[in-house]
Amino acid sequence: MAALGEGVTEFAVGDRVAAALFAGNVYLGGYAEYVVIGADYAAPVPEGVSFEVATALMVQGLTALYLVKQAPPAGKRVLVSAAAGGVGSLLVQLAKRAGAASVIAAASTAEKRAFAQSLGADAGVDYTQADWGEGLLPDVIYESVGGQVTMESLRALAPLGQVVIYGALNIQQFQLGVSELLGLIFKNQSVTGFALTPLLTPAALRSALAALFDLAVRGEILVAIGGVFALKQAADAHRALESRNSRGKIILTP
Repeated sequence: MAALGEGVTEFAVGDRVAAALFAGNVYLGGYAEYVVIGADYAAPVPEGVSFEVATALMVQGLTALYLVKQAPPAGKRVLVSAAAGGVGSLLVQLAKRAGAASVIAAASTAEKRAFAQSLGADAGVDYTQADWGEGLLPDVIYESVGGQVTMESLRALAPLGQVVIYGALNIQQFQLGVSELLGLIFKNQSVTGFALTPLLTPAALRSALAALFDLAVRGEILVAIGGVFALKQAADAHRALESRNSRGKIILTP
């Protein structure tokens, strides 16, 4: 922390803090060396948590944590799409910690599926293949890919199951037809939407980040960093994301 505003007493200049811009309704400014944020939306970063790990646990970690809270996996067969990504890799671990009976990692390459299995996934499936969901019957599907992956997720879902849709997926290609609606109705299934920001009060934000930081410090979750780029290399960071070859979170540093 470089400076304090008037009346801020809970922090000191030099403190290590994570600033959740999105939670404070600040949607621009992440690509900057300095940013102004309301003190309510700053959270202490403990020793033992690097700034890179803290960054990866902000949007991705909070999303994974709240997904597990919103759609509890305890005792259930779970499928995680994009399981090697920033959110997916954490979802695999948090779902297992929350008592999932099994976790299936859906990813596009054998390397990514193996990585997700190294984090605790019990099996992997290639969602680029036709009919990849046949016979899986997961009870909960955390889905962020969109398009045909979402449609196949509905076909794969167990009776009484739930598909939770989150992230910047291609919703323009998602259209429920009569057969999908009949399946949802007569199998008592549900499709649930998820957005992180409306759930985050200042107190909830700090509590959730403290829990995630604690898990990281104690080595109970692995925070995968897919690449670290200096701010002047932002274009390279975008190319790394667009390549779809990265695993975990891509980080920009000053």
